Amino acid sequence: MRFLRQSLTGLFLLAATLGLLVYAAATVRDAVQTRMSEEPRVPQARERVFTVNVVTATAGREVPVLTAFGQVESRRELELRASAGGRIVELADGFVEGGHVEDQQLLARIDPADAEAALERAQSDLYDAEAEAREAADAVVLAQDNLTAAQEQAQLYEKAFQRQTDLQNRGVGTAAAVETAELQASSARVTVIQRRQSLAEAKARVDQSATTVQRAKLAVSEAERSLADTEIRAGFSGTLSDVTVVEGRLVSSNEQIASLVDPDALEVAFRVSTQAYARLLDDNGQLLKADVTVTLDVFGTDIEAQARIDRVAASTGDGQTGRVVYARMDRAPSFRPGDFVTVSVQEPALDNVVRLPATAVDGNDTVLVIGEEERLISASVQVMRRQGDDVLVRAPELEGKQIVAQRTPLLGEGIKVRTLAPAGENATAEPTLLELTEERRARLVAFVEGNGRMPEEAKKRVLAQLSQPKVPAEVVERIEARIGG
Repeated sequence: MRFLRQSLTGLFLLAATLGLLVYAAATVRDAVQTRMSEEPRVPQARERVFTVNVVTATAGREVPVLTAFGQVESRRELELRASAGGRIVELADGFVEGGHVEDQQLLARIDPADAEAALERAQSDLYDAEAEAREAADAVVLAQDNLTAAQEQAQLYEKAFQRQTDLQNRGVGTAAAVETAELQASSARVTVIQRRQSLAEAKARVDQSATTVQRAKLAVSEAERSLADTEIRAGFSGTLSDVTVVEGRLVSSNEQIASLVDPDALEVAFRVSTQAYARLLDDNGQLLKADVTVTLDVFGTDIEAQARIDRVAASTGDGQTGRVVYARMDRAPSFRPGDFVTVSVQEPALDNVVRLPATAVDGNDTVLVIGEEERLISASVQVMRRQGDDVLVRAPELEGKQIVAQRTPLLGEGIKVRTLAPAGENATAEPTLLELTEERRARLVAFVEGNGRMPEEAKKRVLAQLSQPKVPAEVVERIEARIGG
C-alpha cells in the first residue's frame, strides 16, 4: 500500500514537470514570433557639440620681449698681485672678503727692509758720483788756468827768442843766447800742448762723471720703485674679493692676493640665438641700443634693474652658437658679479599683429576660427614671435573673429562647438596665501636672516612678507626648497 502511494506521487510530480516545460516552450515560441514580426527601430543620430574657449582677434601694435638668461659681470675689475716677494707685515683693516676700499688706499705692505737697504746703497753711490762730478768740474777749471798760464809763458819765451834774434842780427847778441832762447820757447810750446792734453782729460773726466751720476740716479729710481713695490694700493674705489692672504704670510712675486671689483660698473652678458640677434639690428646692420630689464629672483621676490645694450662679443666661442650680447646696467646696488639673472629685451614694435594663446596655434601655423552655425574653420596665420604662453601672429583676414583658445585632438574643421566667454575677461586670480604656525614662521625668518648672500633690500622685503598674518605660498615654497623643507 505504501509502495503504491509513493509511485502515484512520483507520477504526479513527473506529469506536473512535463506540463510546466511544455508551457515554457510555448511562451518562448510566442515571444520569438512576436519579436520577429515587429519592424526594426533605428535610433535617431545626434551630433556631438564641443564646448570651447575663444578669444577675439584684435590687431594692434605689440612690443615683443626677448627673454634670455645671463650673468652679471663687472666692467672694471683689477687683480691685486704682489710685485715683490717677501713677508706681509701690514694689512689694511678693510682688507677682507667684501671689504670696501678707496682709491690709492694702502692695502698691504711687504717687508721693506731689503728694499730700503738697497735704496740707501744706491743713494750712497749717487752721492759718490756727484762728488766725483764736482771734483772733475774743478779739475777742468784748474786745467784751464794751467793752460792759460802755459800759453802766457810760451808767449814770453817767444818774445825773448825774437829779441835775441834781433840782437844777433845787429851784431850785439851771441848765437848761444839765441839757441838758449829758442830752446826755452820750444819747451814752452810743449808745455802748452801738455796743458791742453790735461784739459781734454779733465773734460773727459767730467763726461764720465756725468754718466756715472746718471747711472747712480737710475739705480736710485730702481731702488725707489722696488721699495714702492712693497706697498700694494687700490687702483680705484671698489670691493675686495678672492682674498687669499693674512698678515705674516710669505708671498712670491706676481702672486695674486685678491681681486678688486667696482660694484657700480656692472654689465650683464647673455647669449641669444642668431635669429634673435638679427632682430636686434637696425637697417644699417648696427646693434640697437635697446632697453633691457634685468631681473634677479630672490625667494619669490623679483629685484629689477634697468640696462641698455652696449655691444656684442667679437667671437661666438668654441663649441657655442648664437651671439653673446652685453648690456650696461644702470645703478643696481642689489646686484653682484656672478648673479644669474633673467634678461628681457624690448625688440622693435610690430604693427597689425594679434596676440593669441600659444595653445591656439598648431605646428602647421593654423588656427580654428568660429564660422557660420558655430562650426570650426581652419585658417593659416603668420607667426611673428612667441612670447612665453602667448604668440604674436599676423592674419588681417581674421580681424574681429573668434578663435579657439585651446586646441585639442578632438577639434577639427567642420566640428560644431559651443563657445564660452572669451579667455582673459575673468579677473586675475589672487595669489594663494598661507597661515603659518609660529614654529614654521620662526624657521623661515631664521634662514632669511642668516643668509649672507641675500641683498639687504631683498632681505627686508622678504622679512616684511613673513611678518604678515598670511604669507604668499610662492615665497614659502621657495624658501623651504632652499633649506630642504
